[in-house]
Amino acid sequence: MKNFKSSILQASFIIAAIIGTSSCGNNKPEDPKEVAEEKNEIKFDNNNDNNKNDAQFLVDAAEINREGISLGQLAQLKGATSNVKELGKMMEDEHTKCLADLTALALAKNIALPTSQTENGTDAYKKLNDKAGNKFGKEYSSMMVDKHKNAIRLFEKAATDCTDLDIKAWAVETLPTLRKHLDHSLVCQTECNKM
Repeated sequence: MKNFKSSILQASFIIAAIIGTSSCGNNKPEDPKEVAEEKNEIKFDNNNDNNKNDAQFLVDAAEINREGISLGQLAQLKGATSNVKELGKMMEDEHTKCLADLTALALAKNIALPTSQTENGTDAYKKLNDKAGNKFGKEYSSMMVDKHKNAIRLFEKAATDCTDLDIKAWAVETLPTLRKHLDHSLVCQTECNKM
């Protein structure tokens, strides 16, 4: 009973802090990633770092997928070559499926995810949207190479470090798709750099 009261008191302080900081005249909306992280902090007390680490992986994976979808859509609109447009279509389709699977997994595990594009995703979109023609293709393919290398490292770490067996299995199952995306991005990057 004491732990329950302590948890409620702790959650109340966190909620009050969130409300207090968001109402201090700052009209900038809070980053959806930070909102999800705060919700997960409340759910998983300090005694369970494994759950927090697993939850953080899912939050990061959701950010990756949302960004892959939006940048893929942009590539289909602004790409000057069929290779760039096809890469964008593949990213949109496969990251949409991956996000759906991830959302179902997070729901089953009671883990909060970002519900919209994060600040990092928005910044990447703005940076890419400023490009046109072949410069767009070069920047997009280069961005996809870098982002997928980082994603593969994150998922490989999760495949070994996650304690929840379902989350670990999902990370392992997703890795081949990410590696395929990296391969396609490298081919597109090589072709864009030849132009």
